[in-house]
Amino acid sequence: MVLRPPVEPMLAQARETLPPLAGVPGGMAVQPKFDGFRALLYTPLRAGDPVLLQTRRGALVQDRFPDLAAAARTLPAGLVLDGELAVLDPHGQLSFTALQRRATAGRNARVLAAEMPAHFIAFDVLQSDGQELLDEPFARRREVLEDLFTSYRLAPPWTLCPSTTDPAIADEWLYEWTDVPGVEGVVVKSLTGRYRPGVRGWTKVRRRNTTEALIGGVTGTLRRPQVLLLGRYDTTGRLRLVGKTVPLKPGPARDLAGHLTAAGPDHPWTGVRFTASWNSRTPLEPALVAPVLVAEFSADVSQDDGVWRHPLRYERLRLDATEADVPPVGDRQ
Repeated sequence: MVLRPPVEPMLAQARETLPPLAGVPGGMAVQPKFDGFRALLYTPLRAGDPVLLQTRRGALVQDRFPDLAAAARTLPAGLVLDGELAVLDPHGQLSFTALQRRATAGRNARVLAAEMPAHFIAFDVLQSDGQELLDEPFARRREVLEDLFTSYRLAPPWTLCPSTTDPAIADEWLYEWTDVPGVEGVVVKSLTGRYRPGVRGWTKVRRRNTTEALIGGVTGTLRRPQVLLLGRYDTTGRLRLVGKTVPLKPGPARDLAGHLTAAGPDHPWTGVRFTASWNSRTPLEPALVAPVLVAEFSADVSQDDGVWRHPLRYERLRLDATEADVPPVGDRQ
């Protein structure tokens, strides 16, 4: 059977720590988790048919990435790759902000492609020479993918995602590579596992750090806070929203309520419009509080301009800390 879009990509289940890699029947492989847009790339079997680029949700976006579509013309026919779309900033680091601009490009798609070229980080192959590989074990699919990069001497915009079975290297990728913007953790895969579309059959581990910010607002009420809006000051002295927590558990919410003070009219967020999540347009109307309390929270490493994209986890109130102890906007800790 020849694969045609949309094909649901295989997914990963999140966990806090790396699972055991040694002694597992069949063996396990670990790959870095890059912070991009998941995509499947299809090269045509027949001359004249278009290259297709499919998002995780099934949308076709090759018109927004004309540079990748053109480069894919040099790849073999009947190929389906699974990977991450990425864009590098002028400093050579992965930029999610630039990637978002590319992903929402309209008529200026070719202009943006020239200014900020896209890259495709391939970590799996679902079809080769028109032959579906879904039932092949991951180890075999990896061999086919590595042979593709070697035989065709692929270079940027194509990147082969690293892969290892060495626990020491996996630890290095999780705890050292994630200091680099654009790398947020690792994905663990069974070497004997088949590709199961739509199934969370892999494991992802994001690195999490613990740090501090000021509580600038809450959803719910001051007596029953639900979600914390956390802020840090930038270099101009402006308090900026850097993230929101997951809903508080009842115990911490009760403890915190006794310390919250309603904001005065000079609160720096007075009149500011908030949305429910990082990429949402749904309005959020929080209760502002005096930004004097320091909250300790844990977060993964996915940031854009000092703002965490994923929800934060409230750990505790730091009554021993003051505003001076809170890192500035842009500090990755």
